[in-house]
Amino acid sequence: MAQVLEFKLPDLGEGLTEAEIVRWLVQVGDVVAIDQPVVEVETAKAMVEVPCPYGGVVTARFGEEGTELPVGAPLLTVAVGAPVAGGSAGSSGAAEGAAAAQGADSAGKAEGSGNVLVGYGTSEAPKRRRRVRPTTPVSPAASTTPAASTTPAASTASTRATAPTASAGAAGGAANGGVSAVVAERALTDATPFASDPVRGDGPVPVISPLVRRLARENGLDLRKLRGSGPDGLIMRADVEQALRAGIAGVVTSPAAPTAVAQPAPVSAGVPVAVPPRAESAAGTRVPLRGVRGAVADKLSRSRREIPDATCWVDADATELMNARRAMNAAGGPKISLLALLARICTAALARFPELNSTVDLEAREIVRLDQVHIGFAAQTERGLVVPVVRDAHARDAESLSAEFARLTEAARTGTLTPAQLTGGTFTLNNYGVFGVDGSTPIINHPEAAMLGVGRIVPKPWVHQGELAVRQVVQLSLTFDHRVCDGGTAGGFLRYVADCVEQPAVLLRTL
Repeated sequence: MAQVLEFKLPDLGEGLTEAEIVRWLVQVGDVVAIDQPVVEVETAKAMVEVPCPYGGVVTARFGEEGTELPVGAPLLTVAVGAPVAGGSAGSSGAAEGAAAAQGADSAGKAEGSGNVLVGYGTSEAPKRRRRVRPTTPVSPAASTTPAASTTPAASTASTRATAPTASAGAAGGAANGGVSAVVAERALTDATPFASDPVRGDGPVPVISPLVRRLARENGLDLRKLRGSGPDGLIMRADVEQALRAGIAGVVTSPAAPTAVAQPAPVSAGVPVAVPPRAESAAGTRVPLRGVRGAVADKLSRSRREIPDATCWVDADATELMNARRAMNAAGGPKISLLALLARICTAALARFPELNSTVDLEAREIVRLDQVHIGFAAQTERGLVVPVVRDAHARDAESLSAEFARLTEAARTGTLTPAQLTGGTFTLNNYGVFGVDGSTPIINHPEAAMLGVGRIVPKPWVHQGELAVRQVVQLSLTFDHRVCDGGTAGGFLRYVADCVEQPAVLLRTL
């Protein structure tokens, strides 16, 4: 007899809580093997293929292409041990299905390889434990209070009608491959993302993720007083943020018809405080902040919020650097990129000024100076701005840096960068000169301590050896964390970088 197993969206790591379905790699009725990629998803970090830990026949898919699912939501169901429909006993498809089913049966109840990603290895699926929902005792006084129970019959009837309706909705949604079924089913069985809701009877409050619940809890917002804009009233992060911006912790909101619950006027030191009216929603096109765009927004906002940054800049004569690069490429061998030369200059400067290759531990109130230099570089792609990281840049020469920059740039363009290739940087190099601009004030890539911005290299009048001449001039901008160093250190770093750009022979001292 076939056993239907449900495969849920696995934890993708790096603090990611949701992913968007980009492309399904299998159809309902297809035979899949253990660890075969079944769907391509896009996270805030990268685009990855998700393998299925079960072998058998795909019976259902949850979510269409373009749908965003939270971690833990069902992706598909697989019938393990089921014969392939529509095929003869001797067909290759049936043989493949039987082989997959036989391999699945041999693993027993812990069949499969676990919810893992391609390239991350496989392991036995973890055993599931039934979560016991804690019960809260109700005092006799509270149960007999007239204000707490206005219409007992209606409340009881509503409670009894909620569970069958949600169960029926979950079954119907699963058959259609919808997401609303997941919401309804989890609302009845999972105690973690939900809470009791006196506004809706005694039914659960659906929340998109525990992060949203934590956001509301840290800001003192009662989720029971909100109406979600997601499927089946699912409370999204945008709903919580909108309520926090409006300062309406005691207001019940609804996407269709917002209504306010009468609340007593706030009092401060015995004096009533005026509550500002709720601002009207601005008209226009709304673009959701999710995926790479959402990750960039969160990262930059956190950087501005936590890091007291400052920026200094200088113009440098890059003529000799361009001549040196031209001479190196003319000598034969792999081509040396300008970005690689700038990265090599940065590693030499960080060796002289290690304060800028550090991070701040707020909890311990310590500055952590890092031993290795992992240089990130900003890359603009169709998916948005990403920052691939070149590991151990301090141990690479210009040729090795050029090859690594080229490899990561190509991976960024094709959307195949892994989360590991987008994290762990200690210093960022931002060459915005490719956009035809001269200068900028870069925002530090949290939790790093500095970023060097490089403008375009253009011919400009310059005083060279006491005479006015046309030289290749570039503007260099350094944004640094003022907690790790003062302006003297930042200025010394930037001046050393400019000296190496103007006279590349200065680098010979550190080789």
